[in-house]
Amino acid sequence: MRFEALLERAESKTLSQADAAELLGMSERTFRRWRDRYREEGAPGLLDRRIGKASAHRAPAAEIARMLGLYEERYTGFTVQHFHEQLAKRHGYKLGYTLTRLALQRAGLVRPAPKRSAHRKKRPRRPMAGMMLHQDGSRHAWLPGDGGAYDLIATVDDATSELYSAFLVAEEGTASSLRALGEVIAAKGLFCSLYTDRGSHYFHTPKAGEKVARNVQTQVGRALSQLGIEHIAAYSPEARGRSERLFRTLQDRLPKELKLAGIASIEAANRFLATTYIASHNARFAVKPAETGSAFVPVQEAQWRDVLCLQEERTVAPDNTVAWNGKRLQIPPHPARAHFVRAKVRVHHYPDGELAIFHGPRCLIRWRPGEDHHEAHPKPHSPCEPVARETTADASGDDLSTVIPTIHSPKINHQPVNSCAT
Repeated sequence: MRFEALLERAESKTLSQADAAELLGMSERTFRRWRDRYREEGAPGLLDRRIGKASAHRAPAAEIARMLGLYEERYTGFTVQHFHEQLAKRHGYKLGYTLTRLALQRAGLVRPAPKRSAHRKKRPRRPMAGMMLHQDGSRHAWLPGDGGAYDLIATVDDATSELYSAFLVAEEGTASSLRALGEVIAAKGLFCSLYTDRGSHYFHTPKAGEKVARNVQTQVGRALSQLGIEHIAAYSPEARGRSERLFRTLQDRLPKELKLAGIASIEAANRFLATTYIASHNARFAVKPAETGSAFVPVQEAQWRDVLCLQEERTVAPDNTVAWNGKRLQIPPHPARAHFVRAKVRVHHYPDGELAIFHGPRCLIRWRPGEDHHEAHPKPHSPCEPVARETTADASGDDLSTVIPTIHSPKINHQPVNSCAT
């Protein structure tokens, strides 16, 4: 009706064709074309002539059918985004994500995502990598067809969401936490702070639901304190939002990736995580930090390896043995002193199963995994080999290569990085 009124005014010369076209929101050439079609066909001539015709850019029906068949046969339960990534990577699929999602929804294979709740403001990320790391464990049926549940221990950077360490264990605990910290520090260096839940292997909480006891340290807390890393406790699941979102993604994707790779054991799964999955996960989900540079401080292995382990103090018996885990550990003769009877020593138990006995900063004996540490007279090669292969001598000529100078230091002194208190 609006076109008819403006056409009548244009034909009566009370309005120019250019002005009529502008009022209709079209070009003058289109107005004249509509005028000719209206004269020939009347009002039906103004209908869009593309209606009822297939688009020249329409997706091939055979490709849509192939995609739907693949979802039903091999990828049932995948999210649309994960499914679309696998199609592009494994099946040469070229169609877009939105078309794929709509086709799956029309076929009833996936349901539209529910509406999100009210907006909540996220805590800002740390501006630089290495300023804060999150560590947590998630119990889930990670291995397809296994039927059992295992704990996945993950350590992720707050600034970038980069996954630094991830592995499966039968049960989360002190050993798994120390192992994860060792993997990160070996690859990246010391970082500024660690954000965790209040699990008993992280903190001692005198009363459930209340604040942690800062004057009582767990093995993990002691190790972090010696390395100069701040330990921050989370008091609600919402406070650990980044870890929660990470595990939602991992629980959705990782079991399916393991199934596609034909993996059904913890050992194979951990190899897959280390060599394949972590890199692909970071390529997909890691973000750039707000500031360039890094808050990580590179350190030698000797500065952290003898810290990231279980340490228990013992008193040496008259036969130069110490009790540990229901057994007796024999201390061999040592040039530092005639004997160690009644001396206070520390037994170090490392995540890889290695054992060592320290007297102050001096390592007296070290047993590699698999070596017999119960014999009364250890073999000549048993005395402790230094982690850092540097040899020094004191004034008496004694070899001090087994001295680890950082063991008794409450913190490792290094220069502050940016504004981060290390």
